[in-house]
Amino acid sequence: MNFELSDEQKLLQDSVARFVQDNYDLEKRTKLVATKQGFSDDHWKTMAELGWLSLPFAEAQGGFGGNQIDTMVVMEQLGKGLVLEPFFASVVLGAAVLKRAADDAQLSTLAPGVIDGSSQLTLAYAEEQARFDLHDVVTTARRDGDGFVLNGQKSMVANAATATHLIVSARTSGGQIDEQGISLFLVEAGADGLSVDSFPTVDGLRASEVRLENVRVGADALIGELDRGFPVLNAAANDAILALAAEAVGCMEVLYKDTVAYTQEREQFDHPLSDFQVLQHRMVEMFMEYEQCRSLLYRATLEAAQGDTAEAQRAVHALKHMVGKTGIFIGENAVQLHGGMGMTEELRIGHYFKRLLVIDAQFGNADYHLQKFAA
Repeated sequence: MNFELSDEQKLLQDSVARFVQDNYDLEKRTKLVATKQGFSDDHWKTMAELGWLSLPFAEAQGGFGGNQIDTMVVMEQLGKGLVLEPFFASVVLGAAVLKRAADDAQLSTLAPGVIDGSSQLTLAYAEEQARFDLHDVVTTARRDGDGFVLNGQKSMVANAATATHLIVSARTSGGQIDEQGISLFLVEAGADGLSVDSFPTVDGLRASEVRLENVRVGADALIGELDRGFPVLNAAANDAILALAAEAVGCMEVLYKDTVAYTQEREQFDHPLSDFQVLQHRMVEMFMEYEQCRSLLYRATLEAAQGDTAEAQRAVHALKHMVGKTGIFIGENAVQLHGGMGMTEELRIGHYFKRLLVIDAQFGNADYHLQKFAA
């Protein structure tokens, strides 16, 4: 496949790579993980100044006018540094909903704040009974005068503690697992009846359990059409999967390259480990799996950028399956080839492997997407 980045995309790639190189060695990342909010306000400000937060918005809103390919370029580099700032939650998840369904008034109100970093978005879609099914929604929104009243609970909401606005999926009609009858609502942080219970995740990021008890929102909080939010939610999930896959590919590249470098330095029986043929074969397998995953990422991203088609959806399912399977394979082998060192917090191998395991569990794991692909 001939995949050539444009000049603008190459500049974007170089810009993110330099940021990661300057700010995200393991020691600096560990210090940020230990802070209360789990990321750096200075880094977030830098991202805004460099224009990354404007990526998905149209030029009419002051944005970059980017698509899934541009997001892929950024997320792959962020994956190489295990970057902690909520780019994924705000710019990938939140903005994916806004650019597809928000009206001009909502965009003019929200987009400037997201672009300059003063506002952060997140998408509250997951529920404990739903597992990976986006259409399994028991959170409700009932009409109340000119507005709506929301009740329910959302699980594993990324960066909800620092988000200024939450986009919440809620059922306005139909049965629990009907795709029809789901609507999307914008809820401001600090709204009466909204509670956010935050916690660190195993990969060093932050997530929250969000409860809505008689949370009142106006009619202008509805994003898109009433009862027809599922196609928007599904499209946003596909964008999220492509972005996570790009991040995973960045993680895999670091893992296999670190492993090769370590086996060239570590000696056993007066020979570097890289001299042993069985280990050479193992590392070649790691490289081949990584390259296959990267190729499928390019194909799925290109198809998604051309439109939400059945073939693009099928490619997304195939990609997420391969990312989950390959990430575990490369992570396990990287840890094994590093020996006992691979299990320590002081070495970055384990941190990348944890992130790959979490990515596998987000928006459906490898087995779930294999079933969807086969169906």
